[in-house]
Amino acid sequence: MSEHFDAIVIGAGQAGPPLCERLDRAGMKTVLIERNLLGGTCVNTGCIPTKALIASARAAQLARRGADFGFDAGEVRVDMAAVKRRKDEIVGQSSEGVAEWIERMSNVSLVHGHARFTAPRTVAVGERSFTADRVFLDVGSRAAVPDMPGIRSVPFLTNSTMMDVDFLPEHLVVIGGSYIGLEFAQMYRRFGSRVTVVERGERLISREDDEVSDEIRAILERDGIEVRTGADCIALGGGDGKVEVRVDCERGSPVVHGSHVLLAVGRRPNTDDLGLDEAGIETDERGHIVVDDQCRSSADGVWAMGDANGRGAFTHTSYNDYEIVAASLFDDDPRRITDRIETYALFIDPPLARAGLTEKTARKNGIRLLVGRMPMSRVGRARESSETQGFMKVLVDAQSNALVGAALLGMNADEVVHSLLDVMYANAPYTTIRRAMHIHPTVSELVPTLLGQLEAQAP
Repeated sequence: MSEHFDAIVIGAGQAGPPLCERLDRAGMKTVLIERNLLGGTCVNTGCIPTKALIASARAAQLARRGADFGFDAGEVRVDMAAVKRRKDEIVGQSSEGVAEWIERMSNVSLVHGHARFTAPRTVAVGERSFTADRVFLDVGSRAAVPDMPGIRSVPFLTNSTMMDVDFLPEHLVVIGGSYIGLEFAQMYRRFGSRVTVVERGERLISREDDEVSDEIRAILERDGIEVRTGADCIALGGGDGKVEVRVDCERGSPVVHGSHVLLAVGRRPNTDDLGLDEAGIETDERGHIVVDDQCRSSADGVWAMGDANGRGAFTHTSYNDYEIVAASLFDDDPRRITDRIETYALFIDPPLARAGLTEKTARKNGIRLLVGRMPMSRVGRARESSETQGFMKVLVDAQSNALVGAALLGMNADEVVHSLLDVMYANAPYTTIRRAMHIHPTVSELVPTLLGQLEAQAP
């Protein structure tokens, strides 16, 4: 016999628990079903642990750079077991916080297990069956494992299994030159590993403008990372505890010899074993649940939030999905996915922060641009900190004076970008921030100066 609830929430990632809290406050009897770890990817294998590891790697690198600041820290030796313990403690605090949060919800029952639809708005977990008028999916995604030659012949790591590493790989080969791969590449190089990045495309993070990709490559190579792009025919092999990665079929099939391989070639949604067909829930060719502008799926009474809906692959987009759903259900506020401005960061050191359009996309859309560029070497705060790598770039619509895009690659860029992003959300002209008085000495104080150097670009 099925147990009936007002709502079923499948997945306790970044959207599920806050939605449960809203359902709880509304007095709705809710069951939250999670088959793995509370907090999802962000808490357990994504944002929180990787940023903890990046902080340890940066501290080690700063110690090595003591001479730049007038001191000598001596030989820097990284204890990977201690690094992992620190990371695990931070993750534990976050996951325990999620568990305690859910326990405080009086109308929410937590069930551990694999949920699968057996009929519209009907879900089975083991021998139990649940029905509800409303079902919300927050099932996330996992590392993609491509069907490349030799993939089953050698052990490999993913962003998830990297969380169990408590040793220093002698030579880490990272397959994939995008956001996840590059963060791990720099991190482990700073821990002391030899690192090679292998990317199929001609550029790292190819969605960015060329100048951004080029500078990121230069930053990584200054750290001693070997970068191999244009690897059209990647294949794995090896033996005797080593791995071999073939990186170029057209030029004699050279091979990179390493000790460990990290696959960082994308993500796939966790939708293939949910019985979505039984519920009439449509997916696209990549397995993402098709949703409208307010996260409604093709099935009546079913919403999909987070990575699984293909409308954003970040913690902040997942949480915003929750906000959109909650605003529609409880606040009579028709917020929409298409209202949000694309923004994200690459957390290498220094970080890349992006908001809005790239220059390439803006031109493709026929926007006549004013562009401002400034090297970080012109920023006093960056010079004072010996952190002058990178540059800042802003895009303005020449007709409307609206900010349409920004690429900030440099010290504190992941924080500075919000001063631009907030103006973009306010639909205010760029002159709003151009005329603002900022605190000296900061990185942000150069944003008005940057906007005062806009130049018209040829179409």
